Amino acid sequence: MLLKLIPAGLLAAAAWANVINDVREAAAHNNFALGDSIIQKYRASQGVTPEMILALSWLGRGALGAKQLDKADAYAKETHRLAVEELKKRPLDAESDLPIALGAAIEVEAQVLNERGDRSAAVAYLRTELAKYQPTSIRTRIQKNINLLSLEGKAAPALDEHEFLGAKPAPLASLKGKPVVLFFWAHWCGDCKQESPILAEIAKEYAAKGLVVVAPTQRYGYVARGEEAAPSDETKYIDEVRHKFYSDLLNVPAPISEENFKNYGASTTPTVVLIDRQGIVRLYHPGTMSLEELRAALNRLS
Repeated sequence: MLLKLIPAGLLAAAAWANVINDVREAAAHNNFALGDSIIQKYRASQGVTPEMILALSWLGRGALGAKQLDKADAYAKETHRLAVEELKKRPLDAESDLPIALGAAIEVEAQVLNERGDRSAAVAYLRTELAKYQPTSIRTRIQKNINLLSLEGKAAPALDEHEFLGAKPAPLASLKGKPVVLFFWAHWCGDCKQESPILAEIAKEYAAKGLVVVAPTQRYGYVARGEEAAPSDETKYIDEVRHKFYSDLLNVPAPISEENFKNYGASTTPTVVLIDRQGIVRLYHPGTMSLEELRAALNRLS
């Protein structure tokens, strides 16, 4: 009896509430036929929505991970096409699903080009997309993919250091002659907190070799439990997080700047960047690193 009181549209929407997770799970098991079926049924019921486009993007990511490049490219191109159609109706960042889907599609398309041996075409494509979406939330993600393919072996971009916590940061250009670790972190990031003791150990081990650690971060507009916060309040919260979870790194300079994250493409936190004594990037690594991995990478700089 209660079902009769619920509008049919709400019932249908509830039935498809997990479409993204369901397709993501199918993609994780390389069951692309199941993923296709889920999306086709959703589309017949709900039409093309940001949720559906995001679900489709997971098939592209899954196929890329499975090294099924033709399939990955097809899924990514269809995700891209549908996302661009949606952009005729609304801005990209009107909600969260569409920018994630479009960013993923661009990423997969570029990675397919790279996997096929055409890195220059992949970077050129990414730069074209970056120019299109410079003012949007996916700028950082696109820059990350450019950096993954092209930053190592190039001079490290300068950091915006006008606002900071901890010790006053020195300009990167002034640190030539010393190896540098950049550790991009976020106050909400659990993986970053787990990386903290590793960074502290590395800082101690390589202090005699002149290692400089810099820990850029940024504001996100909220504090604990996602509560919206003014910039000054969030800065205080970031400092509280530093003292609670990064107590061994309190003397490490922590520049606060969104522009640093955009320029370094730090859409993944943590992101670790190693810079040699000549100021050249030798490692660009979105994600965590073990003590052994980071130690080995630093030893290669010597």
